[in-house]
Amino acid sequence: MSDIEKVKQLREATGAGFKDCNLAVKESGGDLDKAIEILRIKGISKASKKMSRDAKEGVIATSGNEDRISVIEVNCETDFVAKNDDFVLFVKELCELNNKNESNLDELDKTNMKNGKTVKENLVSLIAKMGEKITIGKAKTFNEPGTKNFSYLHTVVKDNLSKLSVIVSIETSDNSEMMRIFGKQLSMHIAASNPIALNSDLINKDILQKEQDLVTEELKNSGKTDDIAKKISLGKMNKFKEDNALLTQAWVMEPKKKVQDIIKDLNISSLKIKDFYRLKIGE
Repeated sequence: MSDIEKVKQLREATGAGFKDCNLAVKESGGDLDKAIEILRIKGISKASKKMSRDAKEGVIATSGNEDRISVIEVNCETDFVAKNDDFVLFVKELCELNNKNESNLDELDKTNMKNGKTVKENLVSLIAKMGEKITIGKAKTFNEPGTKNFSYLHTVVKDNLSKLSVIVSIETSDNSEMMRIFGKQLSMHIAASNPIALNSDLINKDILQKEQDLVTEELKNSGKTDDIAKKISLGKMNKFKEDNALLTQAWVMEPKKKVQDIIKDLNISSLKIKDFYRLKIGE
């Protein structure tokens, strides 16, 4: 086999560029196994150098069904790479594995992909081939007994890959079309309104304290008496909680009603929103 043929075979086996493969063939004295190992070592080196760069582009991959549903974030540096066929194929297979692993990222790293290599090994190879920092970010799975899961994808890149994804878990035994429509609409509402908790009692105390500090600072030099300032502060904080808790938000499709009013109007026995997760690239 000529060196040119070896370079071609090495490129097909590793996905690396012509120049890297040509140098590896020469360095290994024509031994393809050694050449693959050389590229692997160089690939890991290249990957580690890229890890200090920002990766704010990428996609959110959604997979699963009403019984089990997952999202996973995969970041890269440019939108060009996010639309690359190799990147897309990697993320599509990754999201199915993630759904099976129930978003256990440590286990996911060690899981074998179709080519027999682990997710971590394939990620290193992809970084070397794309020439960009690529990272696996946040992931979430809903798989509670007695629930149905729904999703909404916004700014779709391709098929089940998007820039923003919402998954919702609803406790219900209802199998009606009305229930499915509500599940989809609720997912759309969450994408648009970005609630930070299901109800006001579940809003993180640090978030509330930060908002309270901002309100206090705003009122400090307002000239209001202490009593009036306290009332204004209380009103602002109550409004903040109402606007950021899912159940008390204005329903995007009928703003005069709140989400909890829509649930009541549906009149579906034992319907309860169990959880939701909104994931957006760059946030």
